[in-house]
Amino acid sequence: MQFILDNLSIILAMMGTGVFAGVLAGLLGVGGGIVIVPVLYFLFQALGISADTAMVVATATSLATIVPTSVSSILAHKKKGNVDTVLLRHWAIFILAGVLAGSYLVTKIDGKWLTLLFGIIATLSALNMLIGKKQAITEGLPGNAGQSVMATSIGFFSSMVGIGGGTLTVPTLTFCNYPAHRAVGTAAAVGLIISLPAALTMLLVGTPPEDAPFATYGLVNLLGFVCIVPLTVLFAPVGAGIANRLDGVLLKRIFAVVLIITGVRMLAQLFI
Repeated sequence: MQFILDNLSIILAMMGTGVFAGVLAGLLGVGGGIVIVPVLYFLFQALGISADTAMVVATATSLATIVPTSVSSILAHKKKGNVDTVLLRHWAIFILAGVLAGSYLVTKIDGKWLTLLFGIIATLSALNMLIGKKQAITEGLPGNAGQSVMATSIGFFSSMVGIGGGTLTVPTLTFCNYPAHRAVGTAAAVGLIISLPAALTMLLVGTPPEDAPFATYGLVNLLGFVCIVPLTVLFAPVGAGIANRLDGVLLKRIFAVVLIITGVRMLAQLFI
């Protein structure tokens, strides 16, 4: 009981992060990582933690939270037949190679590089949301060599900024004239291939920074994990229910604008 009282403010903040991420995930269909990373990044700094440490711990903690939520998402999409197991069998080894390289790099480099990368990816993802319906760039997926590069890149960059499969996988597939519903379902499985090895690498290989928040092991904040995961799962259906009553396109555009502001603010913090 005393532990809870001593850490009540951070526990409540982490729980709020889980509620916020869950509602947005259900409301907009966005991956939790694109929400959790910036929220934790600014939250940790508000608690007096340096920006570099905040970014590294936010990245690792976000990936850890994606593991259980991606499992439930995979099961839901698999029931609808929207997970492309043939594509996954071909992509898995390349995604894993990218993830291991990216997550190991996270344990070694300065947090400012992760902030720069996240800011760029968040801003580009938001612009992609604002554009709305997009024409495919190619008639279909490239050959084996091209797909290998795509899969490795998705694993590498996703693990470095703490996001699951959806943010990069869905637009990559849809730009190749891949069915949108299959892209979303397959991306859920990609999220597990990314998040599990990445989180384990950062947990086991990473060294907690001197100013890391309480209960950080490796680079993963376990207090954040315990507080965020149940509430994300619990509130995702709430967000989905709200989405059925509101204009989803307008909501997604509003979120995209907020995400652009967030990405630009993170970039500005590096250079100003």
